[in-house]
Amino acid sequence: MMSLNQTNWTEATQAVEAAQSIIIVTHVSPDGDAIGSALGLYNMLRQQDKQVTVAVDEGLPDFLAFLPNATDIQPSLTSGTWDLMISTDSSDEPRTGKCGAYARAHSATIINLDHHATNTGFGDIYLVNPEAVSAAEVVFDWWGEAGYALTREVAMPLLTGLVTDTLGFRTSNVKPRTLEIAHDLMALGASLTEVTARALESRPYQVVTVWKQSLPSVMLVNGVISANITIADQVGVEDPDRMEYGLVGWLREVNEAMIAVVFTEEKPDEIKLSLRSKRGYDVSQVALALGGGGHKQASGATVKGTLQEVRERVLPLLYEAVKQGELEIV
Repeated sequence: MMSLNQTNWTEATQAVEAAQSIIIVTHVSPDGDAIGSALGLYNMLRQQDKQVTVAVDEGLPDFLAFLPNATDIQPSLTSGTWDLMISTDSSDEPRTGKCGAYARAHSATIINLDHHATNTGFGDIYLVNPEAVSAAEVVFDWWGEAGYALTREVAMPLLTGLVTDTLGFRTSNVKPRTLEIAHDLMALGASLTEVTARALESRPYQVVTVWKQSLPSVMLVNGVISANITIADQVGVEDPDRMEYGLVGWLREVNEAMIAVVFTEEKPDEIKLSLRSKRGYDVSQVALALGGGGHKQASGATVKGTLQEVRERVLPLLYEAVKQGELEIV
């Protein structure tokens, strides 16, 4: 499968200039880059005197509430029409959830802004660059091409997207220019210290209690380390979307593990997968084959079936991904 790599800067800018009403959506279970890129767009377009709405299913994750105007993010869409829709950080249409479906049905033109190699090429205008480390980087490049002056309100969300999707500038796709962009955003007043502390180094105690329940399920087989989070483990948890976020990254740090996976039971017959890998090992193709997507080192999917059924289906694919990675590294 060839990656879509197309950035129609001029066409996208013209679409923004021509539009009066704009809707911005991002992917369900949003992470720092989803919210960062969407909110960076929102704050910039408001400065251009546009009528702008930003929405994502179930709204803003609590840990990102510190970002400028984050509370403007709507958790659902039930009315409205727009001249332009911008989808950010979503590799495919289903990933944008109910908000995305409503916005697509009520928007004249759609801009697909993304950085995933698994992007399916939906929409009318493409700003898709799989070489970018985050969707926030694509937004930054777009505003540079458009000649818009950035402010701290725009810089803070974009720096958050950059920091979270690179795990604090530690992923293998980080380049010198990544740090140059971070420098430029910090020069505008975005605080790297605050972004790192709030987005990467904080978690409620509830998360720790879930991890405590999950850790007895941890197994390491053929270079793949796995853990389960069952429905019972999540009883009383207010924000289940974050339960596996730090756990899968922590498991990847195990020396003998090349790939980490957390199986989170969202329903008795629906399992959410969080996948991470070390440099040289690709989990994005496994996620894509399962109906999900993402990056080589960080991907995800939601798979129908019981926890046991999904484990039996997914783990052999990950064992094969370890073998393939070892062949390529050699």
